Amino acid sequence: MGKWFKSGAPWIWMTGGAVSLSLVAVLGLLLLIGWRGLTYFWPHPIYEWQVKDASGAKSTLIGEINDRELVPVEQLRAAGLALTGEERKDLTRYLVKTGNREFVGLDFRWVLETDILSRSQPKELAVLERSTNGNFYGYLSAAREDGKVITTDLHPVIERMLARSNRLSEEADALQKGDIGSINYQLEKLRLKERKAELDGEVTDSLKADLAKQRETLNADYQVLEKQLFDLRRQADRDAIKVRDMRGVEVEMPMSKVLDITWPNEMSLLGKVGHWFHQIGKFVSGEPREANTEGGVFPAIFGTVFMVILMAIIVTPLGVVAAVYLHEYAGKNGLTKLIRIAVINLAGVPSIVYGVFGLGFFVYTLGGSLDQLFYPEALPSPTFGSPGVIWSALTLAILTLPVVIVSTEEGLARIPSTVRQGSLALGATQAETLWRIVLPMASPAIMTGLILAIARAAGEVAPLMLVGVVKLAPTLPVDGNFPYLHVERKFMHLGFHIYDVGFQSPNVEAARPLVYATSFLLVTVIVGLNLTAIGIRNHLREKFRSLEH
Repeated sequence: MGKWFKSGAPWIWMTGGAVSLSLVAVLGLLLLIGWRGLTYFWPHPIYEWQVKDASGAKSTLIGEINDRELVPVEQLRAAGLALTGEERKDLTRYLVKTGNREFVGLDFRWVLETDILSRSQPKELAVLERSTNGNFYGYLSAAREDGKVITTDLHPVIERMLARSNRLSEEADALQKGDIGSINYQLEKLRLKERKAELDGEVTDSLKADLAKQRETLNADYQVLEKQLFDLRRQADRDAIKVRDMRGVEVEMPMSKVLDITWPNEMSLLGKVGHWFHQIGKFVSGEPREANTEGGVFPAIFGTVFMVILMAIIVTPLGVVAAVYLHEYAGKNGLTKLIRIAVINLAGVPSIVYGVFGLGFFVYTLGGSLDQLFYPEALPSPTFGSPGVIWSALTLAILTLPVVIVSTEEGLARIPSTVRQGSLALGATQAETLWRIVLPMASPAIMTGLILAIARAAGEVAPLMLVGVVKLAPTLPVDGNFPYLHVERKFMHLGFHIYDVGFQSPNVEAARPLVYATSFLLVTVIVGLNLTAIGIRNHLREKFRSLEH
């Protein structure tokens, strides 16, 4: 036994076991998040219950089961329920998503199994996904298409009406965000141009006439586009459907408010799988609705990826230059050691401290100075003097700078000195040796530092809350208006989206599945960015492998 311990085999097994347990824990966590998040998009069956309340009054309840739990009978009796003659120790309680929130007080409600008189699963029950007020559950009784009321064979009619309504709504949104948004942007530019001329004392009659002419042209175009927009919305409001809800009341609903209609109880397994993929696609590509508790997360995905790419573009040259200076040029003295210690200690500074620094230096000092120098006409409304994606990228670049510096230095240290000496002996200068030999050989280590920087930056939230991220951004940092890349704008982020939905949502039960889904998506985005960087690193390693021999 003593020889076995001295051989080191037990420590190898312990290390391997610890690594295995860590991998199992990580995979288990990912599976839990993925399962709780992705099952949200599965078309769950819709039930119709006949229930009674504490007074014995009967009512109808329509909805889907969101959760269930066992509750001790003693706890229920302590809460005031009689439960006379109940001998079981535990009773099942169902959390039912009822929807129809403009007519029903609660979007979710708990139903005790003893209050259920009957439960059925009618195939005719439909789920209406709406742009506002969440889902609506009920029986489709009639459709009004172009003034004609239809009560039979509703499925093909409704599918045709829904496709038409969605197409018109998409055209209206594209017109509002595209051409109309461009005109508003140009009108604001004209206002700022006139204001700048006033500040510079360069206002002339010809300038005023030219600006007035441009405004007149833009306003005329705006009137035409506005008429088209109203016409599209009027066409979208042409059709409507009637739905009988759990109260037994027929509710007429315009098709312009309906995004999708499904009948989950009559779906086949293949149909459910197709609908599941369709819902995931809408979640990834859509925009958030209802205080971020419904809809998609595309702006958050775009903001996260855009900010991380911008951060990588900033931090890579800064980190590489700093590492090259420290390893190749700086003397081996106390000052260099002090700088290295400072760089290492920077990696341990809490991220919120970087956020405070970014807010004070980048936003207020640097951004405010830029506004004073280049955008005085926009003041007091700040341009760069307010949180934005550029300041977020710079703040995270400083936060991850130590990682890149240390990783690059490690890569430079692994390159044999004989390689440098051979290059110099052949007549190359130190700069040529560095550019053509040393940096290519160290590029895998540089990419490793970048991978670690991306992994940390993509998941940071605390500093971003101070320097750029918002709950809902009206526009993306990239659009069709010059200069096309608007790095001064605020943006959405998946990490902050998770925080907002999980802790700031007015509807906790509706938000909980989206927390898991967005968390799984954030992990997927980070893994995707890392895999891309790893692929580039492996390519560089193979490309410059010959320099090692």
